[in-house]
Amino acid sequence: MDYKDYYKVLGVEKSASQADIKKAYRALAKKYHPDKNKNDKGAEEKFKDISEAYEVLGDEEKRKQYDQLGSNWRQFQNAGGGQYQRQPGGYAQGDYGDMFGGAGGGFSDFFEQFFGGGGRAAGFGGHHTGRAAQGQDYQAEMDISLQEAYEGTARLLNVNGQQLRIKTKPGVTDGQTLRINGKGGPSAGGGASGDLYINIRVHPDPRFERKGDDLYTSLTVDMFTAILGGNAQVNTLSGQLKLKIPAGTQNGKTLRLRGKGMPHYGKTDKHGDLYVKIEVALPTNLTDEEKNLLQQLRDMQAARTAQV
Repeated sequence: MDYKDYYKVLGVEKSASQADIKKAYRALAKKYHPDKNKNDKGAEEKFKDISEAYEVLGDEEKRKQYDQLGSNWRQFQNAGGGQYQRQPGGYAQGDYGDMFGGAGGGFSDFFEQFFGGGGRAAGFGGHHTGRAAQGQDYQAEMDISLQEAYEGTARLLNVNGQQLRIKTKPGVTDGQTLRINGKGGPSAGGGASGDLYINIRVHPDPRFERKGDDLYTSLTVDMFTAILGGNAQVNTLSGQLKLKIPAGTQNGKTLRLRGKGMPHYGKTDKHGDLYVKIEVALPTNLTDEEKNLLQQLRDMQAARTAQV
């Protein structure tokens, strides 16, 4: 039975923070999840190794035990497995019968020898009652539109035979992860179930570009409205609004509608802004009379400019 380097399995340094470990686990679990790699035994084994590594490194107490006993693993193995008790000057062989218990969690022999759940568990410097291993965390994806991200929505997801109604608050962002406590895999040792992590995917909307809680869109107006000023209808995620176009608006000018962007996540009374870029459409298929009128206007403009 060989020593398993859980840090290497997750691709992190031994000094990695708990947040870095969780991030690495999520990325690898998503990549090698059996649902995405059907009939791929290699991916299935890799997923098991990843889950086992996170079961230990994702728990600060288990990680501490693993780090302390890791360098003494060969001594531990030669002794047939068991417990090391802290003694002056280092670790000495002690009572091997009750350190980690014997209940299995579906992981490797190394894990079961080292961290098997049930019975009693010993820390370093004394015995204490052990906790059964938590069940495996699950991951799923939820696809929504930008309109649904604006309003908040819900989906029915089938996870491990359970139909769950997952709700999102207004303002949820693309790539945001929701955690549903206790809706992951059951614990083989009778402990708490794992958690369910929902990765939100917000589909692009052809009308708007989102930057944080601000939205960007474009609005085409005719040349006369741009020159003389007027009103135009603009789309927002809460419906159409009347937008005042100031006289002399140049092509490409951006107007801001305060509070008409995305709601701040979980705060429906606060919103970002909507930025509207004006695109001036030039008239086409002009009649001869219209062309003459425009020619006169051009000449008048040129004469006035010459006098300045």
